[in-house]
Amino acid sequence: MQERLAKITHWICTSPPILRTVKPPAVGNPFSLDFLPENREYLGNTRLGFVYQELCKRLFERHPDYEILAEEVQLFKGKQTLGAIDFLLKHRKQVEHWEVAIKFYLLKDGLWYGPDSRDRLDIKLHRMLTHQLKMSDREEFHQCFPTLDIIKPKMLIQGRLYTNPFEHEAIPEKCLGYQLNNSAIVGNWCYQHQCPLINEPLYKLQKLDWITGTQQREEKLTSLTEYAVHCQSLSGQFWIVVPDTWPDNNLK
Repeated sequence: MQERLAKITHWICTSPPILRTVKPPAVGNPFSLDFLPENREYLGNTRLGFVYQELCKRLFERHPDYEILAEEVQLFKGKQTLGAIDFLLKHRKQVEHWEVAIKFYLLKDGLWYGPDSRDRLDIKLHRMLTHQLKMSDREEFHQCFPTLDIIKPKMLIQGRLYTNPFEHEAIPEKCLGYQLNNSAIVGNWCYQHQCPLINEPLYKLQKLDWITGTQQREEKLTSLTEYAVHCQSLSGQFWIVVPDTWPDNNLK
């Protein structure tokens, strides 16, 4: 586990965001290999989003330009949960509200879908802009942090974008007006019936290896399921194989 965390931390430091930084609040990668945290044990939730946020926390803690004021701040309106703020940071003299996410999206008909197609880049981006990053503007927030005034929103989405090499589709340059980072478009995806077109074997990835991949080729993809399967080829290429009914099979 700790070796995997070290690999993921290195990847976070060296990988570009999915969105280019020409339009706020999208930001560049703030982390550096010069300020790597200690590779300590992690006993929390092993879902990718939780692991990613924990490692971002460790990197912010280690970085001399940042101070964590609060993390995972839950806001409530009466008994209603409004949501949570990922990080409140002090960056030099500026207080910043950061929302971070690790995502994997597949291009289909001009839209970027998650392997679970109920997740889409445009939907996620809209929610971050109109809900998550607006949390620090709410009265409920200022009741919790009455001394904080001007807070600068920051949005970091890392991950990987996948295209289907067997279906020639124009790659959009933007999503909701934000320019996509071409260097994040490095994965391949295909339908199950297209698997025979791949000229090398695929090996299933465990969830924590989705981010960095692995040199351990353990479980070969031999049978197909009703769910998307994240794989790596013998040469190291990332693939996501989806059911032939995708993306409609997840839309409810």
